[in-house]
Amino acid sequence: MHKKMIYFLCTGNSCRSQMADGFLKAIGGDLFDVQSAGLEAHGLNPRAIQVMNEVGVDISSHTSNIINPDILNRADYVITLCGHADEHCPVITNPDVVKWHWGFDDPAKAAGSEEKIIKEFRDVRDAIKSRIENFVKNGE
Repeated sequence: MHKKMIYFLCTGNSCRSQMADGFLKAIGGDLFDVQSAGLEAHGLNPRAIQVMNEVGVDISSHTSNIINPDILNRADYVITLCGHADEHCPVITNPDVVKWHWGFDDPAKAAGSEEKIIKEFRDVRDAIKSRIENFVKNGE
């Protein structure tokens, strides 16, 4: 059976795309070939690792990668997670690739107390998890 390749993209491949990658691997199991990348590689955000660990998903071994045009054009689905990545995504030349945009706020831009920042990371994490569950269940 052909595993669907899912390529999650965001600006820095440090938070949102890493969370989506981790959740799809955890929830979708072996149904999907999951990868993530960014327009730039900002490194893994420690708070993203922390809030994912809170729900039993370990993304600490993930790497922050720059978009690979070959993977971009081999993927079954390219899913952008922020407006910047959606607007600046390299051109996909393969007409069979399905491109979707799921917009989420950038928790790395949260300001204020550590408590407030972590709450923002948790809110985005939970929204991404819900979207991933829907995708695995309903294919959308």
